[in-house]
Amino acid sequence: MSVDRFPDWHGTTVVGVKKGGEVVICGDGQVSLGPTVIKSSARKVRRINPGGFDVVCGFAGSTADAFTLLERLEAKLEAMPGQLQRASVELAKDWRTDKYLQKLEAMLIVTDGDALYIVTGAGDVLEPEHGTAAIGSGGNYALAAARALMDSDKSAEEIARRALEVAAGICVYTNGNFTTERITK
Repeated sequence: MSVDRFPDWHGTTVVGVKKGGEVVICGDGQVSLGPTVIKSSARKVRRINPGGFDVVCGFAGSTADAFTLLERLEAKLEAMPGQLQRASVELAKDWRTDKYLQKLEAMLIVTDGDALYIVTGAGDVLEPEHGTAAIGSGGNYALAAARALMDSDKSAEEIARRALEVAAGICVYTNGNFTTERITK
């Protein structure tokens, strides 16, 4: 069966916020298949610890594809401890050039508490402006909300959670069941 014959999987909004010495990545829990919610409590934000180096990752897209990418990122970080940017660039290069990896449909937001990056299959490693990043079906809504709240007295976690609440109120593929991970420097 051709992959083109499978219906579209939707669901996920992940937002990253860097503010006040803290970086938070927060993701919703909904996975949808067409118009049907398949799962409402998926965990799309994970902490990895290659070689004692703390990294938080959030993913949008195919779960199996995202886990493949997380494993590859973890291997890159084990080979390059403490070098998230370099490991992310190497992952993006592999993702863009490897025939197997090119077929993966996912995006990542990653942080080590210092930097915040979006990693894509197009070979991008983006360090977003304004300390905010968002991916997934409700990503644009969450990004707009997070950016609007950055000048407030809210913490990084409060901004991330509120941004996801806004996205969940607009995007039918985003729910209010959040997973949050933070790194404080």
